[in-house]
Amino acid sequence: MSILKSFIVFEGLDGAGTTTQIRNLARYYEFNNREYFITNEPTSNPIGELVRKVLRKQVVTTPEALALLYAADRNDHLYNPSYGIVRLIEEGKIVMSDRYFYSSIAYQSVECDSSLVKMINDFPSPEFLIFIDTPVEDCMKRIEKRGEEKELFDRAEFLTAVRNNYMKELSSLPNGVNLLVVDGRKSIEETEAEIRRYLSSFSL
Repeated sequence: MSILKSFIVFEGLDGAGTTTQIRNLARYYEFNNREYFITNEPTSNPIGELVRKVLRKQVVTTPEALALLYAADRNDHLYNPSYGIVRLIEEGKIVMSDRYFYSSIAYQSVECDSSLVKMINDFPSPEFLIFIDTPVEDCMKRIEKRGEEKELFDRAEFLTAVRNNYMKELSSLPNGVNLLVVDGRKSIEETEAEIRRYLSSFSL
């Protein structure tokens, strides 16, 4: 499997803190005049918006159809000739994504055959994978604190299965993927500092 250089992926359970940390890293690159692009999955592009409607329970479909929608959104996210990740990297940008195919393997494999999920997500791996490992109970508290209606997967027992899937996937990453697992119970500032130290060791 190929590796996308200068591609940093943040992963974790819902409520783990990935969005906060990716924004903090973006500010760091901005301060240091590094060319970067920040993105997320599902995307805000047409296929990604359909995925979001399913997550918000506005559209009902099967787990398999949702997995396929995620994969279609990801294909467009990577290879779209106008705004795709591959094009941005070729332009010399550091690309940071809040979630990638690891989320599909972790989440969709709870209700779908994991071999199907992996088959439809045969995409290039990122050079850097940062997993913020936050306990399920902490994530649930953060989700509750948002005061928003819970999305499709925001249930403790489901997230426990998701974390188990993440652990399995992280234990068998291909060569070339640099993994950092951060304790999500640390403060935002401590987590940010650890991520920056790690990436700086690779001159990124």
